[in-house]
Amino acid sequence: MLIAAALAGGAYLTVSRMGKPRVPSAEASPVTPRPGIPVAAVQARLGDFNRYLSALGTVTPFNTVTVKSRVDGQIISVAFREGQIVHQGDLLLQIDPRPFQVQLEQAQGQLARDRANLTNAKITLARDKTLLAEKVIAAQDYDNQAAVVGQYEGTLVADQAAIDNAKLQLTYSRITAPITGRIGLRLVDPGNIVHATDTQGLAVITQLRPIAVLFNIPEDDLPRVRQDVRSGAPLLVEAFDRTLKTKLATGTLLTYDNQIDPATGTVRLKASFPNDDYSLFPNQFVNVRMLVDTERNAILIPTAAVQRSALGTFVYVVKPDDTAEVRKVEIGATEGELTAVKSGVQAGERLVVEGADRLAQGSKVRVRMAANNEIVSPAANQAAQSASP
Repeated sequence: MLIAAALAGGAYLTVSRMGKPRVPSAEASPVTPRPGIPVAAVQARLGDFNRYLSALGTVTPFNTVTVKSRVDGQIISVAFREGQIVHQGDLLLQIDPRPFQVQLEQAQGQLARDRANLTNAKITLARDKTLLAEKVIAAQDYDNQAAVVGQYEGTLVADQAAIDNAKLQLTYSRITAPITGRIGLRLVDPGNIVHATDTQGLAVITQLRPIAVLFNIPEDDLPRVRQDVRSGAPLLVEAFDRTLKTKLATGTLLTYDNQIDPATGTVRLKASFPNDDYSLFPNQFVNVRMLVDTERNAILIPTAAVQRSALGTFVYVVKPDDTAEVRKVEIGATEGELTAVKSGVQAGERLVVEGADRLAQGSKVRVRMAANNEIVSPAANQAAQSASP
């Protein structure tokens, strides 16, 4: 009987609970709306779009000189430091000048002796002229004396040439810089005997300011370059490092070669750079960009915003209600991180540059500021304004 009573009581409680209506709790939380997909966006803008020709270039000095000796002798002093910037006319090395000084003095002594002989010959010629008038001597004797005077006059010219040569050799004993530039490592030491016929030089000087860069462009781009050159406007040329991130120097196009290389279908160009900070060094490889055209008032967008599919080129445009719209665009030229758009986007519209892989047509987005372009959503701006006192 006890068991039966317990079962009956349990059944009563169950029926009682099922019969009571459920009342929702006042503390229950409302359903949280799904947050938007975080993306980074920038605005399309109007601006000038520069078109460049890119190539790999080699830094080449305008002048490189191997300094050699013009005379034979012993080096008694070296007046430069390795790696020094020397100027034209600076003393580099001194060869023992004493042998050339002796030759100069000998030539000067020979000139003095022959000048005295000439004076004596002229006196004798004047005397013979008087004797010839008095018919004391024959005309042949007078003519012979006149020839002697002429010989001494010629000897004086040769003596003066010997003096000039001795002075020149004495000058050559002072080896000076023929150009302004950076001198390399020393190739000889004081005490060495050098000769004018030596094949090895004494030092090498390379001009660094200004300096040139040689680079090649395809032959199809040559007509555009020729047109710009004929217009007289200088073509801007920029030199970058291997990573294309650091600009080393800015210069102008100097000229282009007179023929196309048939093996590569390219033509060689030469640009000049002031190189005041010595950022360019001979035989250095650089990336070259040459400005050939500027498109005014073009619609510019980041290259990162451009998406491609089988249907064509498109971008994700963030609408004022913070939803993404797929927009087909016609792309013009592209230069690095910047692309010119022909149609499909207006200036001021926000374009997704990060997070586009998770978007679809109509996706809700949450825009954050992108690098170098502070873009936030209109909803965020309104929230900030309402929260401010």
